Amino acid sequence: MNGATVAEGRSSVAFSNMWERHGEVLTTILSAVLALAAWQAGINGWQGIEIPLYIAAYVAGGYRKAREGIKTLIFERDLDVDLLMVIAAIGAASIGYWQDGAILIFIFALSGALEGYTMEKTNRDIRSIMKLRPEQALVLRGQTETQVKVEELKAGDLVLTKPGERIPADGRIREGYSAVDQASITGESIPVDKGIGDEVFAGTINGQGALVIEVMKPAEATLLAKIIRLVQEAQSEMPPSQLFVERFEGMYAKVIIAAAVLLLLVPPYVLGWTWEATIYRAMIFLVVASPCALVSSIMPAILSAISNGARKGILFKGGIHLENSGEIKVVAFDKTGTLTEGKPLVTDIIAFASNGKDELLRLTAALETLSEHPIAKAIVQAAKDRGLVLPKASKLQAVPGAGIHGLVQDKEFRIGNLDCLNKPVLSEEQEMIIKQLEGQGKTIIYVQSSETLQGLLAIQDILRPQAKAAVRALRQMQIKVVMLTGDKLATARALGMEAGVDEVYAGLYPEEKVEIIKRLSSQYGKVAMVGDGVNDAPALAAASVGIAMGAAGTDVALETANVVLMADDITKVSYAIALGRRTGKVVKQNLVFAMTVVVSLVIGTFLDGVTLPLGVIGHEGSTLLVIASGLRLLR
Repeated sequence: MNGATVAEGRSSVAFSNMWERHGEVLTTILSAVLALAAWQAGINGWQGIEIPLYIAAYVAGGYRKAREGIKTLIFERDLDVDLLMVIAAIGAASIGYWQDGAILIFIFALSGALEGYTMEKTNRDIRSIMKLRPEQALVLRGQTETQVKVEELKAGDLVLTKPGERIPADGRIREGYSAVDQASITGESIPVDKGIGDEVFAGTINGQGALVIEVMKPAEATLLAKIIRLVQEAQSEMPPSQLFVERFEGMYAKVIIAAAVLLLLVPPYVLGWTWEATIYRAMIFLVVASPCALVSSIMPAILSAISNGARKGILFKGGIHLENSGEIKVVAFDKTGTLTEGKPLVTDIIAFASNGKDELLRLTAALETLSEHPIAKAIVQAAKDRGLVLPKASKLQAVPGAGIHGLVQDKEFRIGNLDCLNKPVLSEEQEMIIKQLEGQGKTIIYVQSSETLQGLLAIQDILRPQAKAAVRALRQMQIKVVMLTGDKLATARALGMEAGVDEVYAGLYPEEKVEIIKRLSSQYGKVAMVGDGVNDAPALAAASVGIAMGAAGTDVALETANVVLMADDITKVSYAIALGRRTGKVVKQNLVFAMTVVVSLVIGTFLDGVTLPLGVIGHEGSTLLVIASGLRLLR
């Protein structure tokens, strides 16, 4: 008995799900079948069942729309196009045009069903993100493996991810090596090699190797969870153009009802029309003047473009930001971590003593292994890249803001800027080399031993590989490109010149970046700010469109920004702007087309050139065409 009850419950749920997904299509088909049966009954003279069949066709095809229209009327005290269509169909039936009314109901229902499916297609790419999150994780506790729900994971847990499985949480690899497919998060088409210490994201797919991952964030704080939340916000947020059209629809519907009432009352007395012809024309007017195509001109296009962007690793937080992206006149890039890699590298090694470059680097790196400074790490990494064996160093002491000193092979070394050195005497040749390197925007690290300058290391944060292409693409779109940075002017100018930006603003504090953004906005128009750090958040908020680096960006930058580049690929900035421009163009085309069709059909109605079926086909056909036009943005 219990088994039968469970089976009945399951079948009930399955039927409920099927009805929710396909109910509108099924009732539309039923409406068509009933209307055809009624038409056949009329041909064969079966008058007793003809009208009941037409009534059934009206109910099957028009019930949903009538319910939505009545809800809007009762709860929002407003009229919408759903109610206008139902009134027009009932009006046609009241004067004996049952067949015309049935055609209207069927095509209107078909339009709604097709619109539902096209919207479903638009949203499918975005909603698929929701399915990326694994439900279970294999946690290592001592020597045992325990299966737990992803929601129960805590920071510090060690999880085992086997080959081919989805990674359950954001974390760092503690054991193992593998290629991880990050396309779902960052949009990168090629799997990325990951080893011990590398960061991985929830929802990405592990490749050929087993990985032990230390959980860094709980499930609700992962990058995937943020993406899902941002997508949900993007789907619910309407752009200004759509909000305007919806307000316009409410006023427009009232005007149409008022005009239809006038059409019902005036022509018989002024133009001598019969009451039957008057009601018929009024019903046609209700149909052709309804703003269905106008209402459908915007959101399908907006959602298609948001879906397109999501597939390319560009996450728009709402339609308003997509629209604003299409109007950008200036793009302002932060330097460190955005235009550049954000990791200093040793670019030049100049030895003044007879030891040579490798020996200078070896001795310097030996002492720098004891420091955690980013520049120290860059020097140690350069030595590792050259395969140098480092001697042991000792007695490290830091000189705040200047450098370090300590012993290497029983000799004292001082490494840092001029303030760290002990009474250095520079030759004319050395000063010329230093000026040349500083002119290139490089940071100079002096290496001194026994009051003798052993050599120099030049450090620079290099441009991202795609920086030049990103700037060039924007300039080709007639967009001004500027760079904002807190770094010193010489460094900023050198990198700005290499990247090809139009203007460089250096030595800026966060509040000064905001002032620059405001000044550029008043001078040129809408400004986009691209950044990744906490200090970029105020400028991201002040810009017309704030664009954050998704993989490298801080939580504050991601929360503040309007658009997120999931793969940190700044070439996607131009794609986002181009997508915004194209969306604006498609929306304008749709609006012009929709208005042209409405005006043409209304004029045709008054010239007695439009029948009710023709008006329905013209009206609903134009609605389907603007939806299809919006779907072009999926490509």
